[in-house]
Parts: sequence; C-alpha cells; structure tokens
Amino acid sequence: MTRRITWTLLVLTSVLLVLAVVPLAVLMTARERVAFRDSQRAATRVIAAVAEEHLSDHKPATVMRQELDAAARVGDCAAVYDASARLVASTPCGAARGVEAEELAEKVLSGHEPEPPENEGRLLTAEPAGEIRAPSGAVVLARSAAPLDARISAIWGWSAVIASAGLAASVLLSVRLARWVSRPLSRLDASAQRLGEGALDERADVGGGPSEVRRLAATFNTMAARMEALVHGHRAVLADVSHQLRTPLAALRLRLDVLAAGAGGDTTEELASAEEEIARLSRLVDGLLAVARAEQVTTRPVAVRVDEVVAERVAAWSPVAEERGVRLTAPDGPALSAALGAGHLEQILDNLIANAVDAVPEGGHVTLDHRATGGLVRVRVRDDGPGMSPEAKAVAFRRFGNPEAKGTGLGLAIVHRLVTSNGGTARLEDTPGGGLTVVLELPLRPEA
Repeated sequence: MTRRITWTLLVLTSVLLVLAVVPLAVLMTARERVAFRDSQRAATRVIAAVAEEHLSDHKPATVMRQELDAAARVGDCAAVYDASARLVASTPCGAARGVEAEELAEKVLSGHEPEPPENEGRLLTAEPAGEIRAPSGAVVLARSAAPLDARISAIWGWSAVIASAGLAASVLLSVRLARWVSRPLSRLDASAQRLGEGALDERADVGGGPSEVRRLAATFNTMAARMEALVHGHRAVLADVSHQLRTPLAALRLRLDVLAAGAGGDTTEELASAEEEIARLSRLVDGLLAVARAEQVTTRPVAVRVDEVVAERVAAWSPVAEERGVRLTAPDGPALSAALGAGHLEQILDNLIANAVDAVPEGGHVTLDHRATGGLVRVRVRDDGPGMSPEAKAVAFRRFGNPEAKGTGLGLAIVHRLVTSNGGTARLEDTPGGGLTVVLELPLRPEA
C-alpha cells in the first residue's frame, strides 16, 4: 500500500509540475527574447536618428561618432550605411560589417523588415535612417546573445530547481501519508493474524491513523472481545460439564462394583451391563475433555519432523496392535518437516491409529506413509477393515456424527480440529481392496 500511494502521488505531482513549470518557462523565455530584441532595436534607432541628421541634413558626424563610441563601450557593434549600402562609419568591432550585414542593410533600404539573423554569437538588427519609404541610409547593430542565453539558462535552471523541490516535497509528504495510513492497517493485520492463531486476548491499537482506520480497529476489538467471551464460555461449559460428570460416574461405578461383588445370577449380568454403560459414558466424558483441549489450541507453528513422529508413534502403538492381532507398519519415507503446533501431530496420529486398530479385525493391517507433494506433506493412515459408508464418511468429522462409530465418535472430530487449525486438510478415502484411508495434507516447512 505504501508503494502504491507513493507512486500515485509522485506521478500526479510530476504531471502537474510538467503542465505548470514547462509552459511558464517557455513563456518567460519568449518574453526575454522579445525584451532583448526590443532593447537592441531601440539602441539601433538611437544611432539611426543621429545618422539620418548626418546623411540627409549633412550635419557634422560628431554626434553620430559619439553614439557609435557609446555602443562600443557597452559591447555592441554598429555600422552606418548610406542609401547605396556603402559603409559610412562603424565601431572597431567588425560584427556589423561584412556581406551579411550589407545584405541586411539593403533589405532595410528596400523597405523590408528582415528577421534578425545571428552572426558569431551576436544578433543583428537593422533600422532605416530617416523615412521608411525613402531612407537616407541604414544602421546595423550587432549585440552579443550571451546575456540572453544566460538569462534563459537561469530561467530553465530555476524552473528545474523548483520542480525538483516540489517533487522532493511530494515524495516526502506521500511517504509520510502512506505510512500514516498503512502503519495502523499493518498493525491491525498483525492483530487479526494473531487472533486467528488463537490469541483471543489480542486487541488492535486504536490510537493512530485516519478516523476510518481507528473506527475499524475499534470494531475489530469489539468483535474480538465478543469472540473471546463466546469461545471461553463454550469451553468453560464443556469443560465444567465434563468434569462434573466424571465424579458421579466414578462414584456410580464403584457402587456397582460393590453390588456386583455381593450379587449373583441375573443380578450380576444386569450389573455387568450397567458397568459397561458406565464405562462407555466415562469414555464419552474423556472424549469431550479431549475435544475441549483440542479447541483450546493456540497454533504456534514449529518445525516437526514427520518421518520421526510417524516412526515413534508406530513403535508406541505396535504392542497394542500385536495384542489385538493387527499388523502396524510404516515404510521408510523421506525426511520431511511440517509447520505444526508442538505435539499436535502426535495427538493426530494417536487418534487415527487407535481408530484403525479398533476397526480392523484380527489379522488385519494398518499402514502409515508420508511424502511431499505440491508444497504439502501428505500423510496417509490406511487400514483393510470394514471401511465406512458414504453417508458415514460425509459426517465423520463432526462430533458424534458417525452413527457407525464403535467408540465415542469424537476421535476424527479432534483430528479435523487439530489439522485445520494448523492450516491443513483432512479427508477420508476408500482403501483399494477394502478398508478406510485417512489422508492428511499438512503445510510443508522447507529445511533451512
């Protein structure tokens, strides 16, 4: 945003400066040229006036010589020609004499007004001595164009300085303006990112920037506060209910154990059924607690070696799988690192392996593999069990969504929550030949 604002104001200022400064410099240059020529013609007319008295009235040439000497003192070159374009008198400088000067004098004597030419860095002007239609002679005056060129250079130099100063001021102001606008937006973006990562106490700064940005920050803080209250309230209710249920369930199970010890016959069977229901409720409460903990995760991505975690969890679950007659394997894969929260991959694999081992009948097989694909780490947990129906797969990641689940129905919900909170995806596929495959796609962390 800072660059866009800066470049926009810079281009706009440049266009305005070009449209304002360049025409002004051109106009001032033209005025300087006109003023210079007018001044030169006025000096020429003064000499032409005294030359006309000498040529037509035959007065002494003393005054004409004085004017020619005065012109020479200021650096001008002048020459007086008679009606036949013959040189009568001139200054020591020869710029007003020669072929070009004589041609200019002839044109003036013939009644024309020629365009002043330039000779050796000097501008030539010619004026008739006497009446224009019947002049008694002509005066040619050559004046150096250096003062004019210096004034024109000064005009364009000052114009460039003013334009550069305006452009520099525009850059400075545009950068300050862009930072004034973008800095609070950047802080607001960082606050939103931290809030999205789970820092529910994050609040934006409302003390800087335009009024619209301050209102946006205040609205963001209101939203964050309400979200924090709702999430904490939801977590608190879930955790409190789960904890409150565990105590009476444990007490009820103890009493049933006592009753079962002194009962017999049908009563023992009924008590055993009741104990199984109590155990199922206990697992359900434990699952709810696990869900509450999963929803409380604050994702702070770190580099997690997927190959090492997979090998570790397979080694940890192998005794359980062997006890149930299930083969648990993980072929060697590439050394890959994923950007995940600490301990999240272990919890994800524990839930998936537990579900797979429970679902596969004795003699079955569960396989874990991983590989890199398109900037992601793909982890698959495959089994050759009974699999899931399309209806069950559609709701498997919801809490209690799978009516076919043997356990609490919360394991895949925990997996989905942990995977998505880390920026990954989870889906269910059928295993070729029968069974279920859970496919996880996790963000790949490049090796340093």
